[in-house]
Amino acid sequence: MAATREEDAAMESISRAPAPPTDLNLTTEPDHRRDAGTNDRTPAPKRPNNDGGVETAEEATEPAEPDIDELCRDMFDKMSVFLQGELTATCEDYKLLESMNKLTSLKYMEMKDISINISRNLQDLNQKYASLQPYLNQINQIEEQVTALEQAAYKLDTYSKKLEAKFKKLEKR
Repeated sequence: MAATREEDAAMESISRAPAPPTDLNLTTEPDHRRDAGTNDRTPAPKRPNNDGGVETAEEATEPAEPDIDELCRDMFDKMSVFLQGELTATCEDYKLLESMNKLTSLKYMEMKDISINISRNLQDLNQKYASLQPYLNQINQIEEQVTALEQAAYKLDTYSKKLEAKFKKLEKR
């Protein structure tokens, strides 16, 4: 029975817990209760009673104070882990960018070498073309002469056919 009474008392104290304040009083005045050396007992707010406006006082309860130093260390440890993660991610990003820049630089150097080779080959081809230009000019002249000779041959052929036709005409008479 003793355990049941303790459980009942605990449940009753939970059900009688004060409601959170709806009107916050945010002032810059220092908390005189802490300075006065009190033992941090805060009285529970008075609740209105439904029996004619009479207020009843409730027992002042001491809030459970966690070890602030431990919480601060825990917070700083977690913040340290978070910042380490952020810095590590940033360092990894920079390393990735650095490797990408190196690869890009190598690729551009390869492209530069290729373009230099292409330019050199183009210059060689231009020199060879320039050295072959007189021969190409001669080929063009020969082609023009062949065309002129061909036209002369066609004209001669036509003239010879006309002459043959006249000769056959004269022979028939």
